[in-house]
Amino acid sequence: MKDQENTETKGVRLDKWLWAARFYKTRSLARQMIEGGKVDYNGTRAKPSKIVEVGASIKLLQGNARREIIVLKISGVRGPASVAQTLYEETLESIQKREEAIRLNKMASLMVIRTEGKPNKKERRALLSFKEKLASDFD
Repeated sequence: MKDQENTETKGVRLDKWLWAARFYKTRSLARQMIEGGKVDYNGTRAKPSKIVEVGASIKLLQGNARREIIVLKISGVRGPASVAQTLYEETLESIQKREEAIRLNKMASLMVIRTEGKPNKKERRALLSFKEKLASDFD
């Protein structure tokens, strides 16, 4: 408990806060995302050593989802997910964009042609002959 109080008074690095808030599984992954330009702190590109402040706006890429959050609390200790969710609040606009992206991905997955596996010998031969006919038509 004493360590948590000390980190709140001194401040916490951005990579450590992102790890504690459970956006990234490891601190090194959080650091890579920050250095790769996938995390913006108050609208500007940040360094992993940036001290996080309450009320700051953070835009980050988590998987394929872009999120924009507001920092509510500061902690450098990785606890349970229920505690980590109290450290931030996602903006309404970010939630709507993320839900729209999920909806579009689901619709796109419905359009994908699914096969039952690899073609058998007869189907492979038919494909080869079809390709040969196409090639001979262009010659």
